[in-house]
Amino acid sequence: MMKPGRMVFEALRSATQKPATQLYPAEPLRLPPAFRGKIRFHAMRCVGCKLCQKDCPSDALVITKVGDKRFQAVFRLDRCIYCAQCVDSCNKDALESTAEFELATLDRATLRVTFDAPPPAAPKAAAPAATPATPVTSPAPATPGAPPVQAARAPDAG
Repeated sequence: MMKPGRMVFEALRSATQKPATQLYPAEPLRLPPAFRGKIRFHAMRCVGCKLCQKDCPSDALVITKVGDKRFQAVFRLDRCIYCAQCVDSCNKDALESTAEFELATLDRATLRVTFDAPPPAAPKAAAPAATPATPVTSPAPATPGAPPVQAARAPDAG
């Protein structure tokens, strides 16, 4: 137990010092450069080796093949321990840690994040052939009793 005189000294000292806590909701946090937050998946870089899936200690990551050289990643953030082992084991830098850490939710289903593979590249189609001009008749003749005037219409450009 502290003596009453020492308690007064401690109270005065703490009143004059800067607080040791952070004002988090009121002020943004300054995160260290190597902060390990929510994982982001870049599907274009993934080659499907599944090293990240094998190295995940909590089985929070599943990589599935959805097409020719196209992969989908499913993260279960409720299982993830944010160790970034999957980021370290990825040879193609398809995974990265972000600074996002505010993941609290009341619905567990929102903690299952699916990164879909990009759509397959469509084969380049040949340009459509030019269509011949079709004659268009004017709605009414310029003078009464004159034959209708035909004008050539240019083909649609688009």
